[in-house]
Amino acid sequence: VRGPGGPVKEGVLEKRSDGLLQLWKKKRCILTEEGLLLIPPKQQQELIKELPFSTMKTVDCVERKGKYVYFTVVMAEGKEIDFRCPQEQGWNAEITLQLVQYKNRQAILAVKSTRQKQQHLVQQHGGGGGPRLRSASNSA
Repeated sequence: VRGPGGPVKEGVLEKRSDGLLQLWKKKRCILTEEGLLLIPPKQQQELIKELPFSTMKTVDCVERKGKYVYFTVVMAEGKEIDFRCPQEQGWNAEITLQLVQYKNRQAILAVKSTRQKQQHLVQQHGGGGGPRLRSASNSA
């Protein structure tokens, strides 16, 4: 059983560079329950790049060509990042799955916090001999 925030998948993904040549660069990647980390090769002085699920919209344009799967990660601000990996590694499916699970967790948290606010309001306006508000859970 993995601890929270631990790696779900680790390995190498190739990312298309932003430059004119659009070269494919190998990046060591760690997929966690919170997002995707891109770790540059040791000899390069680049920073670790984090793609948190909170800013990720979707995994798109999945295409199989030869031994590779090509896919695009679309970020919330509209930025698109192209990746490829050998088909059998299934990075695109794993990233999609983790993204969906992350969004589900966020939705559940949002519902919980709304319910807590409603219950808090019910408790505040409850006593005092006036008509009691029915709690939100009765009508659910």
